[in-house]
Amino acid sequence: MILSDPRFVALSNWLNQYFGDNVAISLICGDASFRRYFRIQYQGKHYIVSDSPIDLVPIAPFVAIAKAYHHAGLLVPEVLATCDDYGFVLQTDVGELQLLSVLNKANVSDYYQRALNLLPIIASVTETQDGPLADYDAAFVMRELAIFVDWLLKEHLDYSLTDNEQAMIESTFNALTENVLAQPQVGMHRDYHSRNLLINNQALAVIDFQDAVYGAVTYDAVSLLRDCYVRWPDDIVNPLMRYHYQLAIDHQLMSDDVSFSTYQQWFDLMGIQRHIKAAGIFARLYHRDAKRGYLADIPLTLQYVADIGMQYSQIAEFSQWVNKVILPRVNRKSIDEAVSEA
Repeated sequence: MILSDPRFVALSNWLNQYFGDNVAISLICGDASFRRYFRIQYQGKHYIVSDSPIDLVPIAPFVAIAKAYHHAGLLVPEVLATCDDYGFVLQTDVGELQLLSVLNKANVSDYYQRALNLLPIIASVTETQDGPLADYDAAFVMRELAIFVDWLLKEHLDYSLTDNEQAMIESTFNALTENVLAQPQVGMHRDYHSRNLLINNQALAVIDFQDAVYGAVTYDAVSLLRDCYVRWPDDIVNPLMRYHYQLAIDHQLMSDDVSFSTYQQWFDLMGIQRHIKAAGIFARLYHRDAKRGYLADIPLTLQYVADIGMQYSQIAEFSQWVNKVILPRVNRKSIDEAVSEA
């Protein structure tokens, strides 16, 4: 029960001391980390406070990037106070209506164009008061891709790789890493999708940016347009992809001698890398953190890998293997667990 939670008691005491009076606190949600969020009401105003166990989720990156993004002109939560002992961050409330909740085929192109228009601003933020953003380099990419093997294949599916499969995976991961490094490097939100954009009157507010890094120019665009939680038809996605291509050129994030076909390959392979990583993270959230809801999102991430990866010779074998071997096992696993829990 939350009222007997020692961290909640400490949070309540800290907030009451800050405001000088008792405040109303209600749990909003947790996210895909060890972090959870509360909405605070005091004298008719609303605030948000995040609770991040300091030994698991440092708060300094969020605070530093929030300041840098605000200074760059983005609508983001303003940090009002922090408790470094516990990892509490009191911030302004920039809204509660997720963009995902209002999207449909009639409005998604307009909303996504507005979201894409924010990316040049995000791209311009390459450092904070604490120094340069971490590089999204080869070692970083490989660590992320390894989550797929360790958590989806081994832990979730109990799948043992053959020597040929291991070699295929290594070749695929190398190709995806090379694709990341081939692109122009910019400031990268790293989790830019419709759950992390809030509607605030006529503006879009950006949240969950604490993992920002310096990396590939297509990463945030593909995160938005090929969302892990919702899939839009190609006749919607493709014009938006081209819109971001031109946007990146216009804002000098990318040279105008980069052809659209080169950009599209960067974009597609970047999306494959992200979805491979996401499938592993969703499995880890279930097995390590007991967050079952993310299991339902694994098939969509793997379907992207199967469908889009087939178009590229360097990863086609891997995509076919995912489609014929891994995706059916994931679906059977979901059915078996649903039956066992019924």
